Amino acid sequence: MNQARTRALRGQLSFAGILIGCIGCVIITASSVYTALKMGALPWPTIFTSITALVLLRALGHTSLNEANITQVIMSAGSMVAGGLAFTIPGIWILGLADEVSWQEMLAVALAGTLLGLVCTALIRKRFVEDSDLEYPIGTAAAETLLASTAGGSTGRKLFGSMAFAGLWAILRDVLGIIPSLVATLPIPGISFGIQASPMRFSVGFLVGGRSIAWWMVGAVLGSFGIIVGGTAAGLWDLGTAQGIVSSLGMGLMMGSGFGVVLRDIVLPLVRRARARRSSSSVSGSGEEATVSEGAGVSPMRAPHEPEAPVAPPCEQDCPNRGDTPAPSQGMNKQPRASLGGFTDYFSRFDAGLLALFVAAAALVCCIALSFGPFVSVAIVLLSFVTAIMSAQSVGQSGIDPMEIFGLIVLLFVAAFSDVTQVQLFFVAGVIAVACGLAGDVMSDFKTGQIVGTNPRDLWLGQVIGALLGTVVAVAVLVALVAAYGTDAFGGDNLFVAAQAQVVATMVSGIPSVPAFVVGVVAGTVLYCAGIPAMMLGLGVYLPFYMSLTTAVGALIRVVFDRVVAARGIEKGAAEETGAVVASGVLGGESIVGVIVAFASVAAGLAG
Repeated sequence: MNQARTRALRGQLSFAGILIGCIGCVIITASSVYTALKMGALPWPTIFTSITALVLLRALGHTSLNEANITQVIMSAGSMVAGGLAFTIPGIWILGLADEVSWQEMLAVALAGTLLGLVCTALIRKRFVEDSDLEYPIGTAAAETLLASTAGGSTGRKLFGSMAFAGLWAILRDVLGIIPSLVATLPIPGISFGIQASPMRFSVGFLVGGRSIAWWMVGAVLGSFGIIVGGTAAGLWDLGTAQGIVSSLGMGLMMGSGFGVVLRDIVLPLVRRARARRSSSSVSGSGEEATVSEGAGVSPMRAPHEPEAPVAPPCEQDCPNRGDTPAPSQGMNKQPRASLGGFTDYFSRFDAGLLALFVAAAALVCCIALSFGPFVSVAIVLLSFVTAIMSAQSVGQSGIDPMEIFGLIVLLFVAAFSDVTQVQLFFVAGVIAVACGLAGDVMSDFKTGQIVGTNPRDLWLGQVIGALLGTVVAVAVLVALVAAYGTDAFGGDNLFVAAQAQVVATMVSGIPSVPAFVVGVVAGTVLYCAGIPAMMLGLGVYLPFYMSLTTAVGALIRVVFDRVVAARGIEKGAAEETGAVVASGVLGGESIVGVIVAFASVAAGLAG
């Protein structure tokens, strides 16, 4: 490592940044587990972590945007690991199989998925970030937040003030019992009608926005009042059958939405690009003889848009490094030695060995810790790369990462071609969901780094730190929640709705209404390809009505907020930033307190 590289590393991956990032990672990962289980959704924490990193580093006198970027990467890395586990593993408890899974096996699932996700993103970074036109809206928004550099004292007060408010509200409701959990209830048979007294639920509606929540409510009304109330009143079916139809239809819509993502955002663009490449090749082939005779041009063995040798991105070559220490490429007069899929322009044998070690470790974890045979372990490793690439494509196109859907696809494949237990099928879905969730997060962070000018190798190392720490924290929180509330708290109308895990559990145990599920899958695929958010429609059909109604109230608050901003002539960009900061703080505050309450309950039980 030369002096320029050492200076760059110190300027971006600092001790203060690592320390703040690790502390933030513990908090964000823990709150992400709680949010995913409680809300049935997991909003991206990137804006929240970007602002938090800027505020805390500036309080220590650190002003480097790249240092802040890597710090927020460490903070947020564990959140998608948490999502992958929370969207799959609780299905084991929903099916009453808690005695067949241990915390060591949950840790093995998280570790295998994390290692595979990290390796895949290292291999595909250049292809999916530098050499493609994928927008990665989440990563771009994080870069804009960092570059705006508006996270001063006022923004910090809004963020942490809203967190404190939501945390106090949760204490008054969940600990002291002063605030009821549900208000405005109505006794409608088969429907849980009411509004949750949950700032976190309101903030989800506020952040998601009007159009998506409108479709969410369409699904809620269709499922609750159309199928359950209307169908039973018309004598088409009884209440139990109606509820089975609703759950099957909702699951089908969500899974169909995942298939729609694969079809519209992955398969069709690849087909179009393949056709364009063949067309370009035929054009270049027709002029090959003239090109060669002139001694110039593009080799016919390479697509015209591909570089002849790996090159650093523009901000690593010509641009100032945003006021930080010199970029890693400065002072390097020799050509790059090799490139590992564009992961780094200074690929070494150590890098290759590290990635190979990660893959081998993941395969061994699958074989030994999870008791899969060689065939299943190899299939999981290979399909994790395929689905992680699909996840990177989906997040790059739409900002949506249907990680549990990719887990279900591989689950069905393994179930069809091997003899594994029900619990092991959950392990398969968990490994894939973690790998895909992490892949989407890492690729978005690579996009942020490309815009800001962060060295990709340092950024990936930050991801390694945060993701590995997140695996431990996510499992610890799941164990604590089970110890505090019991396995009966998961699924249905219980404390933790765990909607995605219910879908996985249903796929493993058997679908209540196969016709409704098939209709949902087909409709979800078609609707998504038509531009309609079928995932939101499916969530509305599937979740209890009070959750959908409460989320809609949050979206209504957003509508009122936007109209007030427009009426008062407030600058729209500043107002949107304020709204996002406050809503993110509310989301984080209530979820953090929920995790603390769970750990306190466990500690009290052990002490008693």
